[in-house]
Amino acid sequence: MEIIGEIQKNQKEKIIVSVNEFKGHRYVDLRIHFEGDDGEYVPTKKGIAISSKIVEEVVELIVQGAESL
Repeated sequence: MEIIGEIQKNQKEKIIVSVNEFKGHRYVDLRIHFEGDDGEYVPTKKGIAISSKIVEEVVELIVQGAESL
């Protein structure tokens, strides 16, 4: 896993953006992590893994959505 960056969502959660590989396929993973009792951040099931085949299209749609705000 290669962490690209982190965004603090609230006091106990952050979104971690990373690049991962599974069964020979690379993908971008956006996943919510929460702070455990020991202070370490733990991944949750909340998130999305975006295939390298569609990542550019997803980014374009996110930009379009942001421009509409």
